[in-house]
Amino acid sequence: MTLKDVKVGTTAKVVKINGEGVYKRRIMDMGITKNSQIFVRKVAPLGDPIEITVRGYELSLRKADAECVEIELIQE
Repeated sequence: MTLKDVKVGTTAKVVKINGEGVYKRRIMDMGITKNSQIFVRKVAPLGDPIEITVRGYELSLRKADAECVEIELIQE
């Protein structure tokens, strides 16, 4: 499952980041790293971008970038 597929109000844990080189590094520089927890806050009216909370701050992420982040849902 990827971050693109997660519904609003869900918390997930990052399992893997797909991509290579600079692209992968850019996602990691935003704070999205393996084992970090992500909370999906909201989705824009047209579906892109999505707003997430990671490491205590809000981040808007394009769906194309979110598709590269493999996650597993956290049961609460």
